[in-house]
Amino acid sequence: MRAVVLEELGGPEVLKLREWPDPEPKPGELVVDLDFCGVNFMDTGTRAGFFVPGDLPLVPGVEGAGRVSAIGEGVSGFEIGDRVAWVLVYGSYAEKVAVPAEKVVHVPDDIPSDVAAAMMMQGITAHHFVNESAPLAEGETALVHAAAGGVGRIVTQLLKLRGVRVIGLVSREEKVAAAKEAGADEVLVSSGGDFVDRVKDLTGGEGVHAVFDGGGATTFRPSIEVLRRVGTLVFFGPLNGEVPRVSMLDLPKSIKITYAVFADHIPDQEQLCRHATDLFDKVREGKLKIDITERYPLEAARQAHTDIESRRTSGKLLLDPSR
Repeated sequence: MRAVVLEELGGPEVLKLREWPDPEPKPGELVVDLDFCGVNFMDTGTRAGFFVPGDLPLVPGVEGAGRVSAIGEGVSGFEIGDRVAWVLVYGSYAEKVAVPAEKVVHVPDDIPSDVAAAMMMQGITAHHFVNESAPLAEGETALVHAAAGGVGRIVTQLLKLRGVRVIGLVSREEKVAAAKEAGADEVLVSSGGDFVDRVKDLTGGEGVHAVFDGGGATTFRPSIEVLRRVGTLVFFGPLNGEVPRVSMLDLPKSIKITYAVFADHIPDQEQLCRHATDLFDKVREGKLKIDITERYPLEAARQAHTDIESRRTSGKLLLDPSR
């Protein structure tokens, strides 16, 4: 089969399309023929050496959707030809991948494979943030960083379904329309930490009930500044600069800070299915739109990484192994 392979760590240029051995299912695994695999910032961290799951060479990528083509010993509930999706399974930048059955969900017939692949990492992340990390109530106010991006758009839509007022931040003027389309009530253009006074003005000086911040170290402290008393900072940006360090005595207004590790969103298959099922339902009902910006052939994986790191894209990037 064809796969995108890391033989060394570095920039996007180290991603190379190679012939790779077809996977065989071990006990408890499925082999899936991929329709689409998702491109995430997590993948750029693997390529650069931050999150390397094993020895090189290896195949990166952690999410996708496709059809079951082989079933390992001890697996029940799946049949050859079933449409499935998964997340947090390395080796997904390929035509085939072996996936532990407990990390797989069935994809409903009325959900396209590209949508299923696009929503697993970003959708479940956003769903966990909005429903567990900072479950805001109707009438409360949130600040969403990168509101035109993949996670930001879904967070914004899910917050609006809860009746929350959303102030969106985007890095460029051309991204304002995308954030507004997702439902942001106000959108501010900011490329760093210069948003504090404007957010306070929009909230009558009180600040917001929660901040969803994937901006990294440069926005960490400004995000704290715009929180009101006992507000919550949902921080998920450690790949974008030095990881912030704080003293408990530095935290103002009894605020709460949560750093979300993806594995904690889905500690077991029950939680994975709960998140995914609710997201599928919302897509089906027209309440949630999963925006897909670009579909690349496997051989263009390095271009996909260049594009996602440029921060000029909005929405989800996918690889299409059929091309």
